[in-house]
Amino acid sequence: MTVMSRRALMKLGLASTGALTLGARAGFGHENPMPDALRQALERAPFAPVLGNPEGDVTLTEFFDYNCPFCRTSVPVMKRVIDGDKKLRVVFREWPIFGEGSIFATKASLATLKQGKYWAFHERLMAIKGKANEQSVMEVVRAVGLDETRLKRDMESDEVLGHIDHSMQLGEHLGLAGTPSFIAGHEGLFGKQEFSAMTGLIAKARTDLL
Repeated sequence: MTVMSRRALMKLGLASTGALTLGARAGFGHENPMPDALRQALERAPFAPVLGNPEGDVTLTEFFDYNCPFCRTSVPVMKRVIDGDKKLRVVFREWPIFGEGSIFATKASLATLKQGKYWAFHERLMAIKGKANEQSVMEVVRAVGLDETRLKRDMESDEVLGHIDHSMQLGEHLGLAGTPSFIAGHEGLFGKQEFSAMTGLIAKARTDLL
């Protein structure tokens, strides 16, 4: 499914929250809800932003889009979750499903990894008013103090484009309904989540995996 064709699906899911069913498309069995190869692809792919403890005992993966309103409101919850759990590893999977502005934002965001300013850029871009598009993204680029020439070159790098393609494949394979989607262990949550739901998901993953 192409990026643009996902927009209709996303609009249908924006007002929804709840549990994800991981397995309808991924072929999970009862004895092994998430095959090792799929978990490696989800949690250990190169050039995916990693926050929290890189050596953490459990990994929480978030699929998000910079033009998703619930993704924006999830930032303070994610910060609280990370600050409160020193054993948690967090992987961000940028999944630009809201169109061309989201694609540009994602390319720019991932390119900041090469300049060591990913979180500063991510947090600031998530806090903007209005849509993330080329104009608003470049305003954040300048505010954060990034090298624009290098950024634009890195936006078209194999690592950046590969991350986006990988997110599209994972989202399709897992049958995700939209953003934000959070996965830890064998389970996941979709939509805006309270702190208690997030910590509950992580606790369940520790019980299942450790």
